[in-house]
Parts: sequence; C-alpha cells; structure tokens
Amino acid sequence: MKTQVTYSFVIPFMNEEDVLDALLTRMTDLMSALDGPCEVIFVDDGSRDTGAAIIAAAARRDPRIKLIRLSRNFGHQIAVTAGLNTVCGKAVIIMDADLQDPPEVVHELIAQWKDGYEIVHAQRRTREGETRFKKVSANLYYRVLARLSSVDIPRNVGDFRLVDAKVVKAIRSMPERDRYLRGMFAWVGYRQTIVQFDRPQRLAGETKYPLKKMLRLAMDGVIGFSDAPLRLALWLGMIVSLSAMAYGVYIFAVAFFTDGLVAGWASTIVILSFLSGMNLLISGVIGLYVGRIHNESKERPLYFISESIGVTEVAQMPQPRLVSHG
Repeated sequence: MKTQVTYSFVIPFMNEEDVLDALLTRMTDLMSALDGPCEVIFVDDGSRDTGAAIIAAAARRDPRIKLIRLSRNFGHQIAVTAGLNTVCGKAVIIMDADLQDPPEVVHELIAQWKDGYEIVHAQRRTREGETRFKKVSANLYYRVLARLSSVDIPRNVGDFRLVDAKVVKAIRSMPERDRYLRGMFAWVGYRQTIVQFDRPQRLAGETKYPLKKMLRLAMDGVIGFSDAPLRLALWLGMIVSLSAMAYGVYIFAVAFFTDGLVAGWASTIVILSFLSGMNLLISGVIGLYVGRIHNESKERPLYFISESIGVTEVAQMPQPRLVSHG
C-alpha cells in the first residue's frame, strides 16, 4: 500500500470543529480530481472539541483519511512533523485546516512538482480578513529575517507547500526540538519554486496563532537560522565599553585641567543603569542560545501519540548516536 500512494496530505488541526466538515468535502473533491492514489493525515494537536471525532468518523468511511492524535498540544510545527513522519506518498502537501490554504491551489503545486521542482512554496499574494497591524508586522518580519538568516527563506510563505519524498526524508533526519519548518525546508536546498495564491479569510473559528505564538515562531526563525543576535550583542558590548572609556577620559580631563568637576550621584546612577541594562540585554541574548542547547541536550521525544486510525506505524525522529570514546 505504501508504494501505491502518490499524494500525501498533512493537515494539523486544533479546535477546528467548525470548519472540518467543509474541509473534508473539499478534500474529497480534490482527491477525486487528482491523477493518483491519495492519503490525508490529520494530526490532532490536543483539541478539546469534537474535531477528532469528526475526523475519526470520516476515517472509518474513507480509508484514504487517517488520524493521529497527539497526547497533548505540542505545537503546530511538531504536529506537522508527526504527519511528515507518517506519510508515504511521492509528493507531500502540507496545509492548514482552516481553509485559508485553499485545496484547489494544490493543482498548481502539483504541476510545478511534475516539472521537476522538489519544493513548491505557496506564497500569499493577498491576505483577506487580516488586520493592518498583522500585515505590516508580517511583512517587516520577513524583511528582517531575509537580512539576518543564513539561508534564503521565501517571504510571505507559511507552511502551505508541496515537497518531494526525498525532501521529507531529509527533514526526518533533522531532529532539532525548536523547529522552524519554513527555514528547514529552505535550508535543505533542492530545486525550489513559488506558486502565488490569494489567501481567503478564515471560514469559521478563531486563529490558533495569537500574538504570543507569532512572536515565539518569529524568534524560532531568527535564532534557529541566524547568529546575528549574538554578533549584535558583541558589537553592543564593544560600543558600550568604548563609550565608557571615552567618558572616563573626559572625566579625567575635566578633573585635571579644570575646577568644574561637581561631585554628584545623578550621572553615576545613569551610567550604571545604562551599563547594567546593556549587560542584561547581552546576557539575555546569550541565554536564548544556551537555552536552545539545553533543550537539545535533553533528547526528549518530540511528541507522543495517544491514538491513531488508519495508521499502522508512525516513524519517530532518529535516535541520538552513541559516540564511543577510547
């Protein structure tokens, strides 16, 4: 059965009961229109509504639909990873469950894949139903990330994309815990292209990416694919140190050549506060990277699965290699 699947879909969801019926209808129509056998891996990332029951009922009616339920909410990127560890198709399409990634765009992604591209990104040309703040902040973030990142991460691209089976194999070999899949897909290389689409507004329900999660994802992208914050901390420390030395020379000159030096605590407090703040800032930046190292060193599994339907085996991330000394 595994060798017969041509197209695999990975769709993570959490508390999306209001849109799942419409999504299932459009996915069924899409699979019927494709030119090869399909499978759809729905990954329940700790839903508290009836979404898992809706998918489970659909999976019992249609063997092409499969369900993986994670033991708790591990996060969107981990849920996508669980799906990637399960698929067996020659082409894998990742998309969200809220129908802001229109299933009909998949035809264009597949056309590019058949032309020889191994990663096809779906780039948002327009973003309906989003606030001006979100559009401006997202555009600014992608510009900053493009300048800081060591790899070329496409702008205005989410997780909606098609990847070849060889790319999935490459991603499976990357076991990092703080995952930023958009950067990881750009980092692995291969032939990549972009298909633009107009992103509709959410059909129902609420976004699962509030400001806090958006900031966390943005931080994962910057820290995971750039050492610019560390270099910035180094330069800030150097600038502050040189400024302090210059100010010390000035104080010495005033004390030696004039009688205008007035003893006071105000300037001392300002300087100490400034230097202390810079010290905390630099220590915080370094701490972020040290925290990443600590998180990786624990080597915990990325996720646990509480239930699955239609899935016989879910591949786990590669086990850490034991290094022999001596």
